[in-house]
Amino acid sequence: MLLPGMLLAGGLAAEPGNGFDLRVPEPPTAARVEGRAVLGYELHLTNYASHPLDPVRVEVLADGEVLARYEGAALEARIDRSGLQRDAEAGAAIAPGRQGIVFIDIGIDAGDMPSALVHRVAFIGADASGPLQERTAEGGPADVANDIGTALSPPLSGGPWVAISDTGWMRGHRRVGYALGGRLRTPGRYAIDWVKLDTEGRRHPAGSMLASDTYSHGEDVLAVADGTVVKRLDGIAERQRLDERLDRDRARREGSGNTLVLDLGDGRFAHYAHLRPDSIAVAEGQRVARGMKVAEVGFSGSASAPQLHFAITDGAEEHASEGLPFHFDRFIRLGSYTDPARAGHARWADPDATARSRTGEMPARGAVVRFPSKSD
Repeated sequence: MLLPGMLLAGGLAAEPGNGFDLRVPEPPTAARVEGRAVLGYELHLTNYASHPLDPVRVEVLADGEVLARYEGAALEARIDRSGLQRDAEAGAAIAPGRQGIVFIDIGIDAGDMPSALVHRVAFIGADASGPLQERTAEGGPADVANDIGTALSPPLSGGPWVAISDTGWMRGHRRVGYALGGRLRTPGRYAIDWVKLDTEGRRHPAGSMLASDTYSHGEDVLAVADGTVVKRLDGIAERQRLDERLDRDRARREGSGNTLVLDLGDGRFAHYAHLRPDSIAVAEGQRVARGMKVAEVGFSGSASAPQLHFAITDGAEEHASEGLPFHFDRFIRLGSYTDPARAGHARWADPDATARSRTGEMPARGAVVRFPSKSD
């Protein structure tokens, strides 16, 4: 019996046990991003052969049509060949018993959303008795989900704010899984680190290395919906200077720093992290209203700079939950960074013909936005 979102194991032309097991652990869920529907999810490839297998091409199909094809450099940018999000050599075959993960993002025009996706993986492998040969495994359908809940109000106001996240970063939100409670989850699938910039794309005034001088530090953090506070962790000291680094033990111990979690009452939980010490203005069990100030942006935990880590998941403990897509009710799109790592070092690219005013959407990775202010 197949569970929802799982794919058939092995290849159609392969003998049992000598190919990849293909699985989509969480259903692809459609989010609206810059006028298109975007599906962001993971395809897991587990090698059940007795010899290494090298994936060379991954295709996503709907109704027999190829929606996306990844091979060569495009595949290398989206695959973790170790299953560990580290120590993954580009182009390396996946060893017997090991897993690879393909991080997929597909943009689809409105009205063309398929009900299910099929995945086809071409791979090269050989055992001791045979030469290298390319074979193909095709999985069964993975159903597409469309309901991501009502739109949220933004967690911040004003701007410009840049959405820092990138599928290709080895240790970025999207590519880090946690096996807790007997199950692997991806809580950061849609997580964003929000950083405030000036009009030239800088994070702080030239020459200053004080955390308190960054444009993000001390900014109000807002409730994205009516909800109940279910977790509040405060009192973790923050670093005073941007060039002060945490040692590995402290980074592991302090992690997300001062955090706040809101139960939105519809199976979704809003997570806020790296908050300024002693800035959390609400208590566990307290009801909060949409748009209410609940904390301030800080530099606690293992953040690389003052920022707000924000995520929506299906559980109160972020690392033990699955990341969910979300929509904000409105914001202004000012532009974007092709490489979000350039934020703070150069000005963003101005928008093209895409409308600046956005409603009911999730900002794209690297997007620079302005949220409504209290006076709006």
